[in-house]
Amino acid sequence: MQAFHDKNVLITGAGRGIGKRLAIGFAAQGAKLGLLARSKAELDLAQLEIEHAGGIALRLRADVRDPEQIHTAVDRMIVHYGAIDVVICAAGIQGPVGPLIDTPASAWLDTIQTNLIGVMHVCRAVLPEMIARRAGKIIVMSGGGAAKARPYFTAYSASKAGLVRMVESLAEETREHNVQINCMSPGGAYTSMTDEILHAGEKAGWKEIEEAEKVRMTGGVAAEKQIELALFLASQRANHISGKMVHVRDDWKKLERENVHAELYTLRRVQKV
Repeated sequence: MQAFHDKNVLITGAGRGIGKRLAIGFAAQGAKLGLLARSKAELDLAQLEIEHAGGIALRLRADVRDPEQIHTAVDRMIVHYGAIDVVICAAGIQGPVGPLIDTPASAWLDTIQTNLIGVMHVCRAVLPEMIARRAGKIIVMSGGGAAKARPYFTAYSASKAGLVRMVESLAEETREHNVQINCMSPGGAYTSMTDEILHAGEKAGWKEIEEAEKVRMTGGVAAEKQIELALFLASQRANHISGKMVHVRDDWKKLERENVHAELYTLRRVQKV
């Protein structure tokens, strides 16, 4: 049974990496997709793969840094499908790698504009319609540096930590409107960002290089595990969960049947004893 056959899902960063993985996963569950990315070539390929597998996908070429482009893309998807039920914010860049003192301010700022401000633009575009319908799910990809220090990746870390706190705060704003927003930590997976770390060499630090080599060799977290968590957070089974940061390696299946302490799965990452 295709659990999302009546759902419309917008995914940013859908042209490659984890965004594309999740798009393919949701399409396999019957969802109608809005694929948003900057690259026309990547969008064309993603749409082709989904449609060849029997899925339905609409290409939405836009830059998350530009609020007008995002509003236009959201309006187009609503006209095309009638509503947006789920939004997955997967667009993001690695940003500058290396010591902060050697990092150009412009590169640092561009990372914040893409990873943090870009998500804000998407949320502002989709929330009015979700609030009016009193229904909606937003899933934001967090990443390395959101829950702990990540030296030599200060721009990326700051953007992701900021995302988590924004999600926690926005969840409280939208709770009474029956809109749930959560962060999902997808774990290390082999993407173009992996190659960026390896190409950076010693500027990335030996720990990052070691982990990136491991991910390149093994492929990292399996796509199935990432898709499974995203499908759960986007489902009615997660209606009681909002403002949380859930890692793909967490024992997140307990969330469906247990009450969650207010401090668990938050930026502070307080763990059960």
